[in-house]
Amino acid sequence: MAKVVIKDCQAYRLDLLKSQIEAGIELLGGWGKFVKPGMKVLLKVNLIGPKTSDTAAITHSEFVRALTQILKEHECAVWIGDSSGGAIAGIAPTAQSLVVSGLEKVAKEEGAVIKNFDREGVVGVTPSTNYVDKMYLAKPLFEADFVINLPKLKTHSAGIYTGAVKNLFGCIPGLKKAEYHRLAPNPKDLGHIFADIHQAVKAGLHIMDGITAMQGEGPTAGEVYQAGKILFSTDPLALDVVAAAMLGMDIEDIPILISARERQLGEGALDKIEIAGDYDSPPRLPGFKLPKRLRSLKPRNHAVLVKLIDFLKTRPRINTKLCKNCNMCVESCPVQAINKETKKVDYRSCIECMCCHELCLHKAVELRRDNRIADLFLRLYRGKYR
Repeated sequence: MAKVVIKDCQAYRLDLLKSQIEAGIELLGGWGKFVKPGMKVLLKVNLIGPKTSDTAAITHSEFVRALTQILKEHECAVWIGDSSGGAIAGIAPTAQSLVVSGLEKVAKEEGAVIKNFDREGVVGVTPSTNYVDKMYLAKPLFEADFVINLPKLKTHSAGIYTGAVKNLFGCIPGLKKAEYHRLAPNPKDLGHIFADIHQAVKAGLHIMDGITAMQGEGPTAGEVYQAGKILFSTDPLALDVVAAAMLGMDIEDIPILISARERQLGEGALDKIEIAGDYDSPPRLPGFKLPKRLRSLKPRNHAVLVKLIDFLKTRPRINTKLCKNCNMCVESCPVQAINKETKKVDYRSCIECMCCHELCLHKAVELRRDNRIADLFLRLYRGKYR
């Protein structure tokens, strides 16, 4: 039976972090089950873009510091790595993101090694899906002796939720991620690409930073929510199923997790997952805001709204009053649907991958609904359940 450990942790205080992480790992069998002295351990963080840790958009730098110290106490060499999403001036902003996030500072202070996946070379793997013949993943993932996946607890405007399964998308270096969005614009199809990455990388442990979470229009434009949780598992799908339940959702609401279940990436049934730690069932997070496409229905009806997505869908528009002309949206669009000068979106070309919304550094890409009937429907629905 899959096991997910949930520990309470209300602050990024180093002593508290280390204590709760140690307690969580002990419930999975202890560090000796995973690492040994002399091993090179890669911490695969969530570094979506140049965001500070207090935004809840990335794995918090102090969370990474705590794990780094613990692993070094076990005489391991620690690597910290990822590839950010998007592009500025034609390059991925990973180097900038490592500085802004505080991760580069943590690595320097704690004796860890930064692995910028955009600069480390690649290893070619053959995926099970037919989107591409060859998939190229960052070389440190295969040079490390052990990989620990460190996702952030967040909503996602296109994919509904992002966690352990989706976090390995950053194993694809540089701007190639946009190409996969173009090839698989549907979240369920993209989920199969995530499954290909997991099957190639084989991360041995997944530890979710849910101390602060992002609610609403994540993964970068949402609001900070004080969730106060750390989740641990050797099963990425089981961890995500439990985390989603904490937000009031189940696997049927989240297309990428349906794909992960189809690919047998882990356990997808909540009743077959053992919950341990400070809880024996997933603790609901009160008042947590879901993305717009799910927020309007009660939890038991989420799947209904997913089926009506074409009716209720929102589309990205650039608010020129908020836009800083960094052109992250323009350069990150996999189908070049955004005019560089006017910032207007060509919806005939747009594949609704929401990369522009996901990666905008200034919350200038807004999701708006064109269908007036859908707006009326949602107003009536909210009134019924108020």
